[in-house]
Amino acid sequence: MARRSYLGEMELMALLAVVRLGDEAYGVPISNELLILAKREVSVGSIYAALERLESKGFVSSSLGDPTPERGGRAKRYFRATPNGVRALKKTRAALTKLWNGIPLLKGGEL
Repeated sequence: MARRSYLGEMELMALLAVVRLGDEAYGVPISNELLILAKREVSVGSIYAALERLESKGFVSSSLGDPTPERGGRAKRYFRATPNGVRALKKTRAALTKLWNGIPLLKGGEL
């Protein structure tokens, strides 16, 4: 089976949060971004599952920070969008915009 190269909903939201957060993109802040901006409560485990899929697709890269005492000596795993990840975001935005446009029911107003 071919590996999917498009973004699923959770991957899209996680990747957008990674781009927004810049150098501070790791599990907890990503989860907080989704809660605050998208009103979606997402577990850190679900965030990391999406980030691992994004990394396997080449849309993000990760690196370990320094170990911290508040984390029991464990290091944070930071994520950064790759150029392919940014292209995937733009491609997804363009596709969703094309799908959204031209549907009278979704243009302003109420149902």
